[in-house]
Amino acid sequence: MAGRSQDRQRIRTMRMQSQWRESLMQVMQSSVTSHEPAEINVGRRLQELRALRGLSIRSLAEISGLNFNTLSLIENEKSSPNVLTLQQLASALQVPITAFFEVSFLPKDFVFQKAGQRPRTSFPHGELEDMGGGLALGEATPLLMTSKPKTNSGADTIVHTGQEFVYCLEGSLVYWVGQQEYHLEPGDSLIFQAHIPHRWENRSNEINRCILVVCPSDQEDRSVGQHLMNEE
Repeated sequence: MAGRSQDRQRIRTMRMQSQWRESLMQVMQSSVTSHEPAEINVGRRLQELRALRGLSIRSLAEISGLNFNTLSLIENEKSSPNVLTLQQLASALQVPITAFFEVSFLPKDFVFQKAGQRPRTSFPHGELEDMGGGLALGEATPLLMTSKPKTNSGADTIVHTGQEFVYCLEGSLVYWVGQQEYHLEPGDSLIFQAHIPHRWENRSNEINRCILVVCPSDQEDRSVGQHLMNEE
């Protein structure tokens, strides 16, 4: 009984994934290109989502109101859940029903990424690559940003909680933080409080690559998603 009580308490107190990470994962998943379609396995996804919340099958059965044997059959790929069952599971796990059909990005102990094999998404001004690969640095998210020549982040400035770090790898980039203008070239770095209005521009005739680390301090901060706007 103590174990079940702890499981129930764990799911009540489990911190949900930040709005920023959720937005980033959705964008990356919708933009990942592969020669083969991603394999979607509802039973495996159910196991993954349940494990993320530290729940046993029996505890999930109790919370969802579903039968233990039903859940076991689904996870072992011996039964396919209907929409009603998925809705009950989604509610119990506190995830959208679409989570059962997404490519999984489970927390890992380490991540090694070969160049060209990172989840990425393209924008009119260039592209972003997720350097975290599912292993978050707290709320911080390391990105490899490539910007095309003569492009910028848009007319509107970006404002969000926490901090932001930029390290220039190739080319040049201009960052405005408040009224201050910073010119970054290879080896230059910039870190600032992200509540200060900021934006960037690649004024050169060459591409720019930089490491961008976005670290919101508020897990519910939706404004960080301005970095993912697919518009110029």
